[in-house]
This record gives sequence, C-alpha cells and structure tokens, in this order.
Amino acid sequence: MPMLQRPGKPSLHLTIHDNTDPWRDAPWLIMQHGYGRSAVFWHAWVPYLSRFYRVVCPDLRGLGQSTFDFDADSHIHVEGFLEDLVAIMDHLGGGPVHYCGESLGGILGIVMGATIPERLRSLTLLAAPVTIPKATQEAFACGHATWQDALRIMGSRGWSDYVNGATRFPPDADPAMVRWYADEMGKSPVEVLIALSRVASKVDVSGYLAQVAVPTLGLYPTAGVVTGHEEAQIRAGIPGIRVVNLPTRFHAIQTLMP
Repeated sequence: MPMLQRPGKPSLHLTIHDNTDPWRDAPWLIMQHGYGRSAVFWHAWVPYLSRFYRVVCPDLRGLGQSTFDFDADSHIHVEGFLEDLVAIMDHLGGGPVHYCGESLGGILGIVMGATIPERLRSLTLLAAPVTIPKATQEAFACGHATWQDALRIMGSRGWSDYVNGATRFPPDADPAMVRWYADEMGKSPVEVLIALSRVASKVDVSGYLAQVAVPTLGLYPTAGVVTGHEEAQIRAGIPGIRVVNLPTRFHAIQTLMP
C-alpha cells in the first residue's frame, strides 16, 4: 500500500491488489471512488477483478489514507484531481490503463476520456452524473441553508447518515451496511468535504461527452435518484457507450450491487 509522494503536491495513498498470474503482463485498472469516500468502498469488487487486472484504488487527495496537510480551499479542485490521476498513471509505468470511476470519480473519467484518451484503454462510469443538480444539492443540505452548512453543523458522519436515507439506500437496506457506510464516510475531514462540495456544486462536464474517445461502459441505477434525469444525455452524448441499468433507483450501487 504505497504512498505516492511528490514535492509540493499532496501525497496520495494507493491500495494495490494483484492476484494475476505472475507470468502475465496483466493490465492496470484504476478504480476511483467518489465524494467523501475512499478505497475501502471497493472491497467487494477487488477479489474478482484482481484476478484479471492489477487493481489500483487511490484515495483522492485529503481523503482516506491520503494525507491532509494542505489548505482545503486552495488545493481541492478538479484540475488537482486530474493531475493526481495522471501522476498515478505515470507511477504505474505511463502506459494506458483501464479506468473505473464511481460518481465523482466517473466525472473525472469523462474529462480524461475526452482530453487524454491515449492514457485510457477503457472507461467505466459507475453512477456518474454530469452535474450535481439543484434538487440533489437541496437534499444534501439536509434541511439547513446550504450543503456546506449541513456539513459544518452535522459533521461528516452525521451528514452521511442523513444522506444515506435520502439518496443512497432503499428503506429496506441492511442497517449494518448503511451504518458501515456512514462510519467510513465519517472518517473524511469535514474541511475537505466542504471544499469538495463547493467544487461539485459547480461541476458540469456535459461539454466533454461528445469528445470521449475510448470504449465506455455505464453502470447506472434505473431511473436513478441522482442520475436518472441525465441518463438520456449521457447515452446520446458519449459515442458508442453501452449502458447497463441495475434494478434499483438508489445511488450507492457500488455497495448495493457490486
């Protein structure tokens, strides 16, 4: 589990899983988590995929086991996340990789698929929106004036616990699973979540869809709470995309249906 350290840049924690045959030159697969999450959210995916791919699960800067020793407001931005992912690819040898991005991680994948397609062998979007719409931002405010106010007042864990019931999990979801999800998100520094919420509230990658130039798979909820209103745009926008809908409308398909 190496730490990628770069002078003057945030250090990034990488969890590597490789159960491929040692005589094969198996391809790399980067699996990037979404907002407020970490590499541990891929735990159910790794046993199968690591048999065929050398799997790398990075923690976004300031989250998971990546260091948070910087000013969040000035270091949390899309350009920085993209720079981090390119640095990880270079660290892995510089060749093209398979990339799977969940939610915010998928938003970053859309930008890379359009701007640096030569660095990707394939792109998988897992419940990845194009924007964070006003309705979702209102749900994330949890009855407070803003999303940011909710995070300040409720804290990382309290906020996650509330949102789990609003957008991520159905009412009959395993309570232990939902509690684990909130506990893990609760480890995220609230300052990072607040800075990241400001970035996410303004993001719009719709202009990149038609420029994505790598084979793309979309795994989405059916009529998703967060992504349903944008799915037609994604289907029509990304050339040749194959979309598979899973039998739930809730957002956390990464954990619900791995």
